[in-house]
Amino acid sequence: MESKYDRAEFFQAYARMPRSRDGLQAAGEWSQLRPLFPPLKGKRVLDLGCGYGWHCRYAAEQGARRVLGIDLSRRMIEEAHRRNPHDRIEYRVCGIDDYEYPARSWDCVISNLALHYLADLDQVFQKTARTLTPGGVFLMNIEHPVFTAGVGQDWIYDKDGAPLYWPVDRYFSPGPRTTRFLGCEVVKQHHTLTQILMGLLSCGFQLRAVVEAEPPEEMRSLPGMADELRRPMMLLIKAELTPSP
Repeated sequence: MESKYDRAEFFQAYARMPRSRDGLQAAGEWSQLRPLFPPLKGKRVLDLGCGYGWHCRYAAEQGARRVLGIDLSRRMIEEAHRRNPHDRIEYRVCGIDDYEYPARSWDCVISNLALHYLADLDQVFQKTARTLTPGGVFLMNIEHPVFTAGVGQDWIYDKDGAPLYWPVDRYFSPGPRTTRFLGCEVVKQHHTLTQILMGLLSCGFQLRAVVEAEPPEEMRSLPGMADELRRPMMLLIKAELTPSP
């Protein structure tokens, strides 16, 4: 199956995004996500939907002894090899649904802005619990349910083009939502907060942190950033796999 990122027009637009050009420091959520990482020295790290490999590189720089980044997009993996190579990082073209999740093989699993494209989160949570070592950490950043339930995932604007409010509809109806992202039609999956958090708990995870991302003070003067304080866009979660008794 072709990834949306492999479409030429989409990939070109994605490549122009600040977080694509400049890495983690240009990501508005990074100041809140970075403190959630566990100590990675000597650990094995799996990145689900690694994109350009920025988080893989961070893990390697923190001393992880093995890092695997998987992504369905061939173009993304090619860029990861080019931008973020490291002798302890392996990149693989592979969908999150297709990965084999070998039992007790990883100490930390990361997923950044990828899981809202998957319909069956419970299956991902179950497989992640299987592949983590006891006490392992699952660190995820998923689009916030208030964002995915947004009508067209866009504001309602006044006659001058200023955003008036963020409309939310069919919140309790999980499933596909079609929107336009970077000039292309994209299908995302809406999941409620209950689905996400209870799904993790039911798979044996303990919640260590739940953070609704806000742009840092130094980015709020950038175009559109002030409006990011009017509704949450991203949900950051740190979950720890409960060791078996």
